[in-house]
Amino acid sequence: MGNEPTPRFVSVKFDAVGRARTFLLPEIDFDPKLNRGDGVVVQMGDRRAYGAVAHAVPPMATWKTPRADAATRVLRRASREDVLRRFRQEQREREARRMCRLKIRERGLAMKLAKVEQLFDGSKLVFYFTAEGRVDFRELVRELASEFRIRIEMRQIGTRDEAKLIGGYGTCGRPLCCTTWLQSFEPISIKMAKRQNLSLNPSRLSGACGRLKCCLRYELPNAKGEQHAGCAHERGCDRSAGGCHGESCDAVCGGSGCPA
Repeated sequence: MGNEPTPRFVSVKFDAVGRARTFLLPEIDFDPKLNRGDGVVVQMGDRRAYGAVAHAVPPMATWKTPRADAATRVLRRASREDVLRRFRQEQREREARRMCRLKIRERGLAMKLAKVEQLFDGSKLVFYFTAEGRVDFRELVRELASEFRIRIEMRQIGTRDEAKLIGGYGTCGRPLCCTTWLQSFEPISIKMAKRQNLSLNPSRLSGACGRLKCCLRYELPNAKGEQHAGCAHERGCDRSAGGCHGESCDAVCGGSGCPA
């Protein structure tokens, strides 16, 4: 076991506001070596994607490194053709977003378009949207497919997922937790704010998504009654009080949030 080689890895981002993901590096030496901002083509399960090498904190990247047999690895440095293909896809995504929003208004559909993504292999366009209930978008899909001559997929997401996709900053002044490190959305209740003696002012307790802040959950008092005054607390982020001032909570708490 001790003689097994340490897996090589690199962090890659696919969107300016998205989080970095860790990918295994093949057993070849890149010449010149990969640097921050370099384009790469990676394997993500059964599909390929284009991304850019991102800065990574070595301990956290090591913790997130996939298994040696995982199908998440860097395939190659992006070629000029890869860069041009992705540039054309971004243009098509912008045009698809504009066209879809126009058709949504024309049809009076009760839905809000959040994001449009074209897969790197060009097989389909994916439209992410939010809605209060079910929406009959069959005619919309047919019109989009006729316009772009490509397979269309509509995915309904929640308001928290929309904030995760779009990104932004919380009232604490830091990037949204869901965009940077939060792995899943857990139930949040007003009782969590009461236990922290916070003002029950909706404007203070609501995040960018309009729902209760996720940090209300992982900043609850612990078993000893000690309060971790982090981003949800009215005093703001304070590392000395057990919060997460100056760095993301995954660096402070190993990705599991502050102790509860």
